[in-house]
Amino acid sequence: MAYQEIIYDVRDRVATLALNRPDKLNAWTPTMEQEVLEALLSAEQDDNVRVIVLTGVGRGFCAGADMGSLNSVASEQGGFAAIEKRLREKFVGPQRAGAPADFQKTYSYLLDIKKPILGAINGAAAGLGMVIALYCDIRFASDKAKFSTAFARRGLIAEYGMSWMLPRVVGIANALDLLYSARLVEADEALRMGLVSRVFPLDSFESEVRKYAVELANAVSPRSMRVIKRQVYQGLLQSLGEAIDVANEEMVKALACEDFKEGVAHFLEKRAPAFSGK
Repeated sequence: MAYQEIIYDVRDRVATLALNRPDKLNAWTPTMEQEVLEALLSAEQDDNVRVIVLTGVGRGFCAGADMGSLNSVASEQGGFAAIEKRLREKFVGPQRAGAPADFQKTYSYLLDIKKPILGAINGAAAGLGMVIALYCDIRFASDKAKFSTAFARRGLIAEYGMSWMLPRVVGIANALDLLYSARLVEADEALRMGLVSRVFPLDSFESEVRKYAVELANAVSPRSMRVIKRQVYQGLLQSLGEAIDVANEEMVKALACEDFKEGVAHFLEKRAPAFSGK
């Protein structure tokens, strides 16, 4: 499929989805939003894809919502009515059978995508760009990456569930600091507070992230990753007892699956795995 504002590529069982408005630091638009959704659903359904990398082209990851759109809203040139209508419609995302209602909202649907999503934060991630980064499973940053919630400095609030996600990633005090101040956070501080998992030099950033993604795609059971992702995110909505009960049920299923047999066989035979995902 031809895309206007993203680049989509599949190699070595890894789908790379790059936001592609580099002259605008990949500022988010309705077109980009629709294309990201379509590309993620395509990657999820593609048997040749086991891991997804979400990144940006150029100096930015995503600098937030396109300021032209925000200016239209602030100027009351008809934009406010459209935004208000969308808000009152509760930001319904793609309707997916069996998905918890919490994971069927705009952007929260990323938590229900059945394959790992790695956020490769190459540059600025602000406002909505930081929201998108938070909904990735693991975040890696280049040493040139910068983060800002941005909202409070625009007279806005914590959007799209950030008030739920951010404290779970960095803790309540750090989350409130970032939300209240909307200050700029450099990559090294983001690493210290747990906002990102690793920081790499910009000149090796793409290759380091890809190395990790390819290892996941080829050395790990896709079935295991699929089930573990569901366990972790749905576990945030469960009690400990419920999470244990789910784990017990899933372990019984895992012991009967092809990937378990292959996991044992390749270890004993000292060879590379050939997981089927079943």
